[in-house]
Amino acid sequence: MTPEAVLDLGNEALYLTMSLAGPLLLSALAVGLLIGVFQAATQIQEMTLSFIPKLMALVFALLLAGPWMLGLLQDYTINLYTSVPELLR
Repeated sequence: MTPEAVLDLGNEALYLTMSLAGPLLLSALAVGLLIGVFQAATQIQEMTLSFIPKLMALVFALLLAGPWMLGLLQDYTINLYTSVPELLR
């Protein structure tokens, strides 16, 4: 296994991680920002107010992007397993 192959595998794994976490993190960020603006406008400073909307946004994002995320992870895993003989040369 060459150092270039290890770097390529690491690069693909990091890209996959960002692709899988991106939709969930962006939805939580957007909802958190909206709740923060709402709290600033109404002067309601309750810390637990943003928990339920963020949780609902994460569930909704997971329902929408879940099949795509699962397919992406499945493709990466299959490609990784099929490339093992080439990597061990």
